[in-house]
Amino acid sequence: MKCIITGGNVKALGKAVHSLSRIGDEVYIEPLKKGLSLRAVNASRSAFACFLFSPLFFQHYEPGESGPVPDAGPVRCKVLMKSFLAVFRSLSLLEKTVEKCIISLSFSASRLRVQLHCKYGVVKTHDLSFQECESLQAVFDTEQCTHTLRAPPRLLVDAVVHFPLTLAEVTMGVSPSGKVTFRSYLEEETEAGRMMVTELCLSEGEFQIFHVKQEVQVTFCLKEFRGLLSFAESSNIPINIHFDIPGRPAIFTLEDPLIEAYLVLATLLEPDSPSSQMTNCTPKAVAPASDFTSDDIDTYMIAMETMSVGEERGCPSPSSTLPIQHTSPDRRDSDSDHEGTVPGTPPQKKFRSLFFGSVLNPSQTLLSPGSGKEVLAEDSEEES
Repeated sequence: MKCIITGGNVKALGKAVHSLSRIGDEVYIEPLKKGLSLRAVNASRSAFACFLFSPLFFQHYEPGESGPVPDAGPVRCKVLMKSFLAVFRSLSLLEKTVEKCIISLSFSASRLRVQLHCKYGVVKTHDLSFQECESLQAVFDTEQCTHTLRAPPRLLVDAVVHFPLTLAEVTMGVSPSGKVTFRSYLEEETEAGRMMVTELCLSEGEFQIFHVKQEVQVTFCLKEFRGLLSFAESSNIPINIHFDIPGRPAIFTLEDPLIEAYLVLATLLEPDSPSSQMTNCTPKAVAPASDFTSDDIDTYMIAMETMSVGEERGCPSPSSTLPIQHTSPDRRDSDSDHEGTVPGTPPQKKFRSLFFGSVLNPSQTLLSPGSGKEVLAEDSEEES
């Protein structure tokens, strides 16, 4: 694979890499006939992003050689995000000094080479090691989402700028009356009086498309959303937001003749939401609290690693997309602890541990920091 990027497109590529760095620790690179695909997924499989650069984006684009199996198509690889991001670290420097960027992927040489041709004949060469992998893909259909919004990126950037950078999640609420709100999400155990709550209201007229059938609120991660907003603002591409009821993924898409991007984020399932009530009323067997195979986000993530084979469909797994490893003793203990639990909707804290990674699971919370310290009793009166 070999591609040449020139002019302002080098900075656009760098902005895409910066956006993906907010998602995961690895970037999946796949040269396709329809363009170069860069993808990333976070550790909890609650966020997935993809940037597809069409052949017209490049001055020269060649998908390139095949992998070890000729019929398998071009080689796919994953690179450490930290190494790949270092090449495009300074966006201002890319814009001022870099005239051309050449990316080549050679399976025989086992390296991904990124060359930056700068002014005055300076050439910076970065040889990155990679690991061969299968295609990373999310399957979704935006046509099945009940609600759709389209807004210019500047509108949403101005909306989220009021929220602190330390805020993990934000709640977006919509109403058929034409009202859109963004509000800081607080956990139930958090005292509202001790936390700053920010809420912003937008009207229907500020959106290019406003298709809302019922009043609904969805909560998703703000960090990954900020990354996509930053890219959309620099590219001046409108953002499409497709979402449904709480607990089902929200899909953010960008569409342009040269660049296509989409971000899939898991949303928080509230205990009193209609979707959770429907789950509790269904006659089918409900998974125990430690089984998250029924979560909607799992149906969107497929084909993650070559090693993730041999797992039986009936076996519960915290993430079916991760490489299969031998079950650790801690995992067996946690499974045995939940064997006597009553089936039902997973607790909210544990749900957040899977989707947002901000809360520990019960097996971790039971171990306090001082549980291993020795406790000495005071001397009795007889000993004194």
